[in-house]
Amino acid sequence: MKKFKLSILAITITLAFNMNASAESMSKNQYEATVKKINAEHKAAKLSCDAFSGNANDICMAEAKGKSNVAEANLEATYQPSADNRYKAHVAKADADYALAEQKCDDKAGNNKDVCLKEAKAVNTRLISDAKLEKQSRKANAEANEKSMDAKDEAILITNDANADAMETKSDARKDAAMQKRDADYAVAKEKCDVLAGSAKDKCIDTAKIKFGL
Repeated sequence: MKKFKLSILAITITLAFNMNASAESMSKNQYEATVKKINAEHKAAKLSCDAFSGNANDICMAEAKGKSNVAEANLEATYQPSADNRYKAHVAKADADYALAEQKCDDKAGNNKDVCLKEAKAVNTRLISDAKLEKQSRKANAEANEKSMDAKDEAILITNDANADAMETKSDARKDAAMQKRDADYAVAKEKCDVLAGSAKDKCIDTAKIKFGL
C-alpha cells in the first residue's frame, strides 16, 4: 500500500477564485457550466482512486471529495459574493483539509495516531475560528458603514456610535476565536500526556493547564 505522510502546517486560508468577481461577471449559463465541470472532474478523480487500495484509496477519495466541495463553495462565493458565502468557502477548505488529514492519520497507530488526529482537529478549529472572525468583522464594518451613510444632521455622532458597536462586535469575536484555539491546542497537549503514567502524567497535564491558562 502506498504510504502517505501527514504534515500539519500553519495554513494560510486562500481561495482559488478571483475575489474581484461578481454575480454580474458570471452568467447563469456560465455558472451551470462550471457546476457540470466540477461534477465531471469529481467523477474522474474518484475513478482514478481505483488504482489504490486500503487506506491509500480512502485518502484518494477524501482528497477528491474535498477538492469538489471546495470548488463548489468557491463557485458560490464568486457567483453570489457575500460575507456568508466567503465564510462557507473558507470552511469548505478547512473541512476538506481535515477530512484528508484524518485519513492520513489512519496510517499511524496508538498515541501517535491520537496526537495526529488532535493536531489535525486543532488546525481545523483555528482555520474555522479565523474564518468566523473575518465574517463577523466584515459584517460589523458593513453595518457601521450603512449607519454612517444613513446619518445626516447627526452624522458624526452616529458614525462614532456605529464604529464603537463594530469595535465591540469584533472584540467579542476575537475573544471567542482565541478561546476555541486555546481549547484545541490544550487537547493536543493533553493527548501527548497519555504516553506517560502516574505522577509524570499528572505533572504533564498540570503543565499543559498552566500553559493554556486552564
